[in-house]
Amino acid sequence: MIIFKNITKLYPPNTTAVKGINLHIKPKEFVSIVGRSGTGKTTLVKLLIAEEKPTEGRIIVGGWDITGIRSNEIPILRRQIGVVFQDFKLLTKKTVFENIAFALQVCGAKRSRIQEIVPQVLKIVNLSGKENRYPLQLSGGEQQRVAIARSLVHRPKILIADEPTGNLDSFNTREIIDLLLKINEFGTTVLLVSHDREVVNYVNKRVIALGDGQIISDQKIGKYII
Repeated sequence: MIIFKNITKLYPPNTTAVKGINLHIKPKEFVSIVGRSGTGKTTLVKLLIAEEKPTEGRIIVGGWDITGIRSNEIPILRRQIGVVFQDFKLLTKKTVFENIAFALQVCGAKRSRIQEIVPQVLKIVNLSGKENRYPLQLSGGEQQRVAIARSLVHRPKILIADEPTGNLDSFNTREIIDLLLKINEFGTTVLLVSHDREVVNYVNKRVIALGDGQIISDQKIGKYII
């Protein structure tokens, strides 16, 4: 599903974000990527969604070599990769339904398809009945579930959750992680980027640890050991 071959990313004048990364993530895996701030976690995410291009090496996603991806192909790639961030990135003046629908509208989806898909993803994240509320009327956990629902509208093969519980209390954190595990059980490959030891240990799946831009540990069923 995801292959990084000898990936190095340099930023001028002399910053090495990641160096010599070799990584293979299989379809339907749940992988936690851990490490302290500045170890390259965010850079890996940016490379995977083609926000950045590697200085050296190759990146292959679902058999597609995206190393030299053209700008007009990036939207196609990003429909295959759902991304959830720590700060939700919801539009405060749009309802829950409108926030999710917007992700379809920008791709030119027909109204009939939007009316079909939005209730489906709301059901997955257990928010049916709250489609007419605005983000500020929701708890932090509910806002993150809206963000997850939005990330699922294109039925992505990969879901990247970049510190998705960073702004949540322990109860909502557990709900979000259980939801990510549920999505993984549906067959979606999930990459959880986190520095939260309890979250990673609770998931109890493959753990890849980064240090100084390199992989320092890769455990098939692991714990947070940094």
